[in-house]
Amino acid sequence: MKIETILDKGSARLNEDTLVAQGNLFGVFDGATSLNKTVFEKEKTGGLIASSAARSVFATNHFPLKALAHTANHSIHQHMVRHGVDLTRKENLWSTSAAVVRIRDNTLEWVQTGDAQIILIYHDNTHEVVVDREDHDYDTLCLWPARKKTGTSGTDTRICEQIRKKRAEMNLTYGVLNGEPHAMDFLLHGRKSLDQVNTVLLFTDGLSIPSEKPAKKKNFTPLVTLYRDLGLSGLKHRIRQIEKTDPECRRFPRFKTHDDIAAIAVQDLSPAGHPKEL
Repeated sequence: MKIETILDKGSARLNEDTLVAQGNLFGVFDGATSLNKTVFEKEKTGGLIASSAARSVFATNHFPLKALAHTANHSIHQHMVRHGVDLTRKENLWSTSAAVVRIRDNTLEWVQTGDAQIILIYHDNTHEVVVDREDHDYDTLCLWPARKKTGTSGTDTRICEQIRKKRAEMNLTYGVLNGEPHAMDFLLHGRKSLDQVNTVLLFTDGLSIPSEKPAKKKNFTPLVTLYRDLGLSGLKHRIRQIEKTDPECRRFPRFKTHDDIAAIAVQDLSPAGHPKEL
């Protein structure tokens, strides 16, 4: 079994994404800071603390993944309480998306929440998106064409208002780990056979290929094709090249020139689906 990982900082000061590769457990976490931008612990953001807390819990690699997700969510809550965060306002909450898998006995155990992704690539080059969710940022990104046409701060204000509205919907219309009990209502989990699976690909949304037109559900076929042709590192470099052509995020709607990336490729699984070695 071959493991390839990427942890790459985007345009912001800190990388709020984290990853874990612990024995037969692999996961990626995309932290999101509160909208008030408060920092803690020698300039750490809430998003980084949240993703790091989740990573630490899953790195123990014991208990079912659903139970670890529950513990990770509680850990984020404890960290916020310890740092005096006002938990009565959702805009103050730290959060993280998560996609975690455990490989054992020809089976993939998995959990997912938020916009982190798990994709299975089969020996016949077909692929399967384990969780085919709608992009909860779709409505926000749809405001970009007006921003592109006007170039005014007024449209940027609309975008900021939409971002605030979407944050208020955490664990009401979409899920993230943010310390709220209702986060567990949006956690998806299950098991899948690894028969004929060659690669398990996990990644945060910084690895998404920039698109000129937002879509409610992302098409990952181009990403899988580029991964097969270029490998994980080559895919990351291609995405960064595309983003550099649009530093102001006008052609390709997105929140920053370069988003953080956490990605793991678990490759060269046996034809029957068993890892060659754990």
